[in-house]
Amino acid sequence: MQGSDIDNRFTYHPPRAGQPAKFEQLRAAARDLAHLINTVCPESREKSLAVTNLEETVMWANASIARHE
Repeated sequence: MQGSDIDNRFTYHPPRAGQPAKFEQLRAAARDLAHLINTVCPESREKSLAVTNLEETVMWANASIARHE
């Protein structure tokens, strides 16, 4: 791992032009999937993990945009 990679991971990346719209697209798609999971899956640990991991997926996708665009 390069020092520059560590610095990039632990630096605040303010949104640039066009990025907020991408963040919202990702959140909206994940929200739709979370509602579907909530509707079709029975209350369970697995359902909770599915939603938690979906939340994590959006965070990493947003980080990809913020860190590398």
